[in-house]
Amino acid sequence: MTKKKTKGTLIVLSGPSGVGKSTVIAELLSEREDIHFSVSYTTRAPRVGEADGVDYCFVSREEFEGMIEREEFLEYAKYVDNYYGTSLKVIQDKLDQGVDVLLEIEVQGAATVKQKCPDAVLIFVIPPTFEELSRRLHGRATDDESVIQGRLERAKKEYQHIPLYDYLVINDSVPNATQEILSILAAEGCRVKQRLPMIQTQIEGVTAL
Repeated sequence: MTKKKTKGTLIVLSGPSGVGKSTVIAELLSEREDIHFSVSYTTRAPRVGEADGVDYCFVSREEFEGMIEREEFLEYAKYVDNYYGTSLKVIQDKLDQGVDVLLEIEVQGAATVKQKCPDAVLIFVIPPTFEELSRRLHGRATDDESVIQGRLERAKKEYQHIPLYDYLVINDSVPNATQEILSILAAEGCRVKQRLPMIQTQIEGVTAL
């Protein structure tokens, strides 16, 4: 009989604003209900349709900085004048229970996670072209032109961090991007370090013959 894996996999998903990360994540979680999506804390205001505790945990700057002082974050970063951070305790508890955890974080935070958790799987999502990214940002109709240009400039800098990541997924369509990520997770789950504890008794029996 196989056993549940003893340690969950930490999955980090990053990509420029407007690439469609939230949509891909929603599709991914509908396919893999056993993945825990870690909801980040942020000081930015909710966008239309976003719910507290579902999309983000929305907190004040004062509250966030208090959490920094108490060392409650696995990582945190400042992006477009707002803080974003990942709860350390929630992540540790889930991983220790053998549950895979998915984080959606910026490149700064991803670098910190990789340093603290070398076994984390880092996935970067890009659009098929940079022109397509611009089209998607304009299509949102939620930001003025100066904000959009700022996001595009930020995206150019984020692209320079792609070599830090383990996998690169092109979001030409949500189903395709989702299937690529599912394939990555399936392959990661087949690694010897993941499966060895599940068949340890079987291996011990063979070596005893």
